[in-house]
Amino acid sequence: MISNLHAQEQKTIEIKYSGFLDIKEGETPGLKVMLRDDRQQIHVFHEGVDMWCDKALLYSDENFVEAFGNVKMKQGDTINMNAKYVEYSGKTKLAFASGNVVLTEPNSVLTTDTLYFDRVKQQSFYKSGGRVVRDSSGTITSKIGRYYMNSKKYQFVNDVVLVNPDYTIKTNNLDFYSESGHAYLFGPSTITTKESKIYCEKGFYNTETKQGYAVKKSRIDYDNRIFEGDSMFFDNTRSFASATNNIKVTDTVNNSIIKGHYAEIYKEKDSVFITKRALAITVQENDSIYMHADTLMVTGKPEKRITRAYYNAKFYKSDMSGKADSVHVDHASGLTQMINLSGFSSTDPFAKSRHPIIWNLQNQMTGDTIHLISNPKTEKIDSLLVFNNAFIISKDTISENGFNQIKGKTLIGLFDDNNTLRQVDIDKNAESIFFARDENQVLFSIDKAKSGRISMFFSEGTIEQYNRYNQVDAVSYPESQFPENARLLRGFVWRDEERPKSVEDLFSDDPPLVLPVIKGLEDYVPQEEFFDDAMLDRVEKAGNSSKKQNKKQQQKGAIEKPSKASRNIPKDKLEQIDKKKKALKRKKPTLESDG
Repeated sequence: MISNLHAQEQKTIEIKYSGFLDIKEGETPGLKVMLRDDRQQIHVFHEGVDMWCDKALLYSDENFVEAFGNVKMKQGDTINMNAKYVEYSGKTKLAFASGNVVLTEPNSVLTTDTLYFDRVKQQSFYKSGGRVVRDSSGTITSKIGRYYMNSKKYQFVNDVVLVNPDYTIKTNNLDFYSESGHAYLFGPSTITTKESKIYCEKGFYNTETKQGYAVKKSRIDYDNRIFEGDSMFFDNTRSFASATNNIKVTDTVNNSIIKGHYAEIYKEKDSVFITKRALAITVQENDSIYMHADTLMVTGKPEKRITRAYYNAKFYKSDMSGKADSVHVDHASGLTQMINLSGFSSTDPFAKSRHPIIWNLQNQMTGDTIHLISNPKTEKIDSLLVFNNAFIISKDTISENGFNQIKGKTLIGLFDDNNTLRQVDIDKNAESIFFARDENQVLFSIDKAKSGRISMFFSEGTIEQYNRYNQVDAVSYPESQFPENARLLRGFVWRDEERPKSVEDLFSDDPPLVLPVIKGLEDYVPQEEFFDDAMLDRVEKAGNSSKKQNKKQQQKGAIEKPSKASRNIPKDKLEQIDKKKKALKRKKPTLESDG
């Protein structure tokens, strides 16, 4: 349409209908004053645009019209504008409207106090505040706005607010497509609903489906969770969100954090699923607990929250660490279950490495299933239960290959206030090997025994006292007489190389991390000048044409007046035209410079 307008020869503004006509040539050359009658309004036409009004001033010499009272302007079948007052230049094809301006297109309605309309570029522009209403999307207000008619796109700038019954969007810059209802947010932006508050500095939102995504400083605040990530998708109809790369989920009630590089969160189900170097952090006053697994899942309301870690789950804190195929934590009861894979048999070569294991100071404890019981309020560990194939090992403090060992069917361990293992009871088919030393750490015997039950007491990680009960069968050997092949109980596996000794060790088995590249949205493109050089050139040419006419009138005694084409062009833009003229005059060669 733009190229067609350029290609056409300039046509004069036509008066299709006028009730009353008064020619005022004596006052202003070419001036015609028109009034409506009782039948209908004045009808003006120019190159595909129809305009109706109650009163009109037509300046024929400048091809310019002023319209007053209930002005209606229509372009084709899609653009309609109403206002109290409109100016239109047939030379520049610029229109200016003021007073309760309403621009209507098939999908939206724009209202403002003043509006510029450029038919060549097919754009309208306001800079003193405006409002756009799209029924299914809501109401958008901004200080500055522009409508691109060919692409059916709005660009809103400064104090942009979109209000919908279900959500409110606030942003610095909003690109909005009226046909699709798609919104692109740039700069600090929020989308607020009853269930959540979304923040980003670059994002997209479909006002029809209520789905969107964010790719810069993305964050969603739910009731008791803060969800952050590099790239996020969200669906407000389901209170669902997913994120990729550098994810952090903060539980503000239970004082915990989950990290990873892919996550999904369902607010209604109170659940979080996270993978790719997933790490759960339970923040404690003196010593936080870190848990890592291939996948972490947190479900349930804050008062009944469950954490599941599965596939090579590990945890670490300064005085205790552990490992299992999967871990199940009930935060309300304080019960942590370390579970083995039921599919692995005892003869499987990987079965031992899958057995749940806990390290506390110098002690290694294993079994088919391990339960840790802690105080839900203080989060301090109270006791330890090992079910089936319980085995506790601690390396002898001096000998190179000596290990203190106890095994049995079940194990019960009690912890002191410092989370240190204080007492252990092994029940049923208990077997033991102890390296007995005196107060000077001199080895005086190695004890090997069987009994119904064994009870031990620890001090700073070493065995301080032990007692055997029921059908005790014990033998003490000098070290030189103790057979080498009898120094390890059946089922012995020393797994110290698997022990996490830092948070970084939790990821030692993970493959190299390769994060996907986030392409996301294009960067924000600021609005080009509405009053750009091309428009100002049009205005200048129209003004020059009018001046030639004014000079002819001046010869007849008329006073030269400014061109109507420059009316309502901002003062700074007119000054820009004058500067260009002066610059051209300075560059014009003189006779002397020509030699």
